[in-house]
Amino acid sequence: MNQRQLKRKSSAVCLLALLCVRAAAAQTDVYIGVAGGMEYRKTALALALFMPARPGERSDQEASGEVREIIRADLMFSRYFDVKEEPLSPANLSNGKDSLEFWKTLGAAWLVSGKVSRGEKFWTMTARLHDLESGKVLLEKFYQGDPRVMRKAAHLFSDDVIMRVTGRKGIAHSRIAFSNDSTGAKEIYTVDYDGENLAQLTKDRSIALLPRWSQDASRVYYTTYRYGNPDMFEIDMKAGKIRPFTTFQGLNIPGGFSPDGMTMVATLSRGQDPGIYSLDVVTKAVKKLLKGYGVSSSPTYSPDGRQIAFVSDRAGNPQIFVLDTETGKTRKLTRMNWCDSPSWSPSGEWIVFSGRETSSEKLNIFLTDLTGGQIRRLTSGSGDNEDPSWSPDGRFIAFTSTRGGKGRRELYVMDADGSAPHPLTDLPGRTYTPNWSP
Repeated sequence: MNQRQLKRKSSAVCLLALLCVRAAAAQTDVYIGVAGGMEYRKTALALALFMPARPGERSDQEASGEVREIIRADLMFSRYFDVKEEPLSPANLSNGKDSLEFWKTLGAAWLVSGKVSRGEKFWTMTARLHDLESGKVLLEKFYQGDPRVMRKAAHLFSDDVIMRVTGRKGIAHSRIAFSNDSTGAKEIYTVDYDGENLAQLTKDRSIALLPRWSQDASRVYYTTYRYGNPDMFEIDMKAGKIRPFTTFQGLNIPGGFSPDGMTMVATLSRGQDPGIYSLDVVTKAVKKLLKGYGVSSSPTYSPDGRQIAFVSDRAGNPQIFVLDTETGKTRKLTRMNWCDSPSWSPSGEWIVFSGRETSSEKLNIFLTDLTGGQIRRLTSGSGDNEDPSWSPDGRFIAFTSTRGGKGRRELYVMDADGSAPHPLTDLPGRTYTPNWSP
C-alpha cells in the first residue's frame, strides 16, 4: 500500500469515527455581535401581567402566568428588548387609555398583553401588541388547541412580536436536533431552543447521528446503522413516521439543503472514497460534485445556493474548502492542523467550524470569512468543543462541549461572538452533532 492509499484509508477511518424595525425613543442598551457588525439597540417594551379569561378560575390563573413567563423569557433572550414590568400596577388590569399612558411613563414604546384560559380538553390565548405612541393594537393573535401546544403557541407569538417590532426573524419557534447515547445507543432527539420540550425521535438501538433539518423543518434526515450499513433515514415530523431515504453502499450522510429545499448535498462513498454529491430529494438522483482524490465530507450550502463549504484532506490534513456550484472550482479557506463540521451563517458572511491549530490542543470553535483571511476563535481552554450549528437568525451557535468535566459531551448554546455559553439540557449520556432548525 503506497503513501496516498494509506492517507485515504486513514482519513476514511477518521470520518467513520466522527460519525460513531422600529427604533423607539427609549433605547437603552446595545448588543454587539460578530465582528461588531451586528449591532442591535434594545427597545423598551412593556410586558403586562396576562389575565385569566375566567377570573377566579385557578387553572386560568396558572396558565396565564405560565404563558407570560414563556413569552417573557423569549423576549429577553432575543436581546432586542429592555423589558419593563410593574406587577403591582393597576395598569395591568386594563388596556384603556389611562393604562397605556402609564406604560409610556416607563419609557416603553410597545406593550404586550394577553388573556388565557385552560380547560381539560383545550386551551385558548388572546395576545396583543400595542403601539404606545399611537395607542393602536398592531398585532392581535388568537390561539386554541390541546394544552400540550401552549408552549409552542407562546413561542410563535414571541416571534410575531419580534418580527413586527424589529423586522427580524425570531428563533423562539426553533428546535435543535441532536444525537445522544443516554439509552446505551445513539438516538436522535429534539429540544426547543430554550432547552424545554425534550423528545426522543428514534429507537434504532444502534448508532444514529448527524441529523439535518429540511428547509421547512417538516423533516429530519439522519445517518443510522440500524441495518448494518450507514444508511440515511427520513423522519416526517408531522406524521411521526420514519423510513429509509438512501441506502447506497457505504456512507449515506445528509448535509445541507439548497435554498428551495429540493436539493441536498450529502456525503456518499458508494464503494469509493467518501465524496460530496448533490441529491434530488424527490427523485433521489445523485451527481458527484468533486473530482480528484481525497476524502471529502460535511457539505453545507451558502444561503444563496451558489457555493458549498466542505471538509477535505486533499491538501493534507482536513481543511475547509469552498466549491463554486457554477464553475466547479474550489478554494481552500483554512490552514490549520485539523478542521471539521463547517456551517454557513444565515447572512452568508461567515462559516463556523470546529478545529485545532496544533496537534497538541483540544478542538475548538472558529469562524472564518469567505476569503479565509479572518479566522476567529470562539472557544478556548474549556474542553473539546465541536459540531457548531447556527441559529436561524445567525445570532447564536449550538455546539457540543466537554467543558463540564468527566469527558461528557453536552449540548451548549453561545452567542455568535463566543460569549455567554450555557448548557441547554441536563440529559444524561453524551451528545453529538446538533443541528438547529430553520
